Amino acid sequence: MLQSRTLFGRPLETSLVAVDRAISEFRAGRPVLLRAGERLVLALSAELADSDLVGRLDALALGKAHLVLSPARLRRLGAKSRAEIGILAMPTLDLARIEMLALKIDGKVDAPVAPASDLDDAALELARLSLVLPATIIVPVTAAQIAGEPLIEVAIEAVNGYRAAQAATLTIVGRAPVPLEGAAETEFVVFRGGEGLRDQVAIIVGNPDLTAAVPVRLHSACLTGDLFGSLKCDCGDQLRETVQWMAENEGGILLYLDQEGRGNGISNKMRAYKLQSQGWDTYDADEVLGFDLDQRQFDFAATMLKQLGVTRVTALTNNPLKVGAIKAAGVEVVGTQRVLGRPNVHNVRYLASKRDRAGHSIDMDALMARAAPKD
Repeated sequence: MLQSRTLFGRPLETSLVAVDRAISEFRAGRPVLLRAGERLVLALSAELADSDLVGRLDALALGKAHLVLSPARLRRLGAKSRAEIGILAMPTLDLARIEMLALKIDGKVDAPVAPASDLDDAALELARLSLVLPATIIVPVTAAQIAGEPLIEVAIEAVNGYRAAQAATLTIVGRAPVPLEGAAETEFVVFRGGEGLRDQVAIIVGNPDLTAAVPVRLHSACLTGDLFGSLKCDCGDQLRETVQWMAENEGGILLYLDQEGRGNGISNKMRAYKLQSQGWDTYDADEVLGFDLDQRQFDFAATMLKQLGVTRVTALTNNPLKVGAIKAAGVEVVGTQRVLGRPNVHNVRYLASKRDRAGHSIDMDALMARAAPKD
């Protein structure tokens, strides 16, 4: 449960604030103090560690430090059949070894992998929330060791409950008509909160009947495809064609969600793109970086719909994960409708991977027919 106090006469959700500050520190490459009861650890992003900081942490560690890695990264390192977070002991905090295990494409497991603790789980969740690579250096400490240090402290319960708390506090902060090309009657509704920790947008096209099943698309932000027309994906096509279809078919709602790179963030998306340019499949590239097939959660999207008065939808998506998440969050899905992009030489492998590895409902024959030149 969120802890609350009063600041200048207004309630302040202190658990959310503590995690917000911890995310800021973690993204800046500074250690965060995690607490589970009387147990304390310092958690530091392996990606952002430098030799000076690692040396200072090593002096505190007394040989008890370890590295926390995600299941995906452990599998890539050669820990077969690994389905859980694991840790590798660090008798000495060796930056070169940390980089090999956490960052290098050709890294290999060089020690036994031990089960993770609740503190380790929370540390990796903090890394995911911070949109850095999911690899964390952990140093157990005592209160006496870090007395006087300007550290941000956060309880693991606050970290683990942060996503749900953000969804519960979603609030509409602004709305206005924004006429679009081909969809002049359109309203943008901006929500504060959700998975991306910034602003989420509902785009209401036309005048959908809220008493019926509303056509709804959950669209994760894609800077490269949506804005710049990248040929590596079909996101921009799906975005624009959904809005056009809604404008021509009595309206609908497109939720534009801050979930770049399947929830990995733009920096990790570019890392994955670099690997793809070297021949890696989109999902294998993510696994090299430590990510599973999809990091996104969609419960907050259902909260947005409910605040707009929507309880029944027709889901415009190829992704069964989105359909299941909307249903689980209490919104009725009465049907689904495919959303087609345009295949090209740069994205056909990506589209096939989404179909074959993530279960997306993509008819490649129909897509290729769509791309064929017309007489």
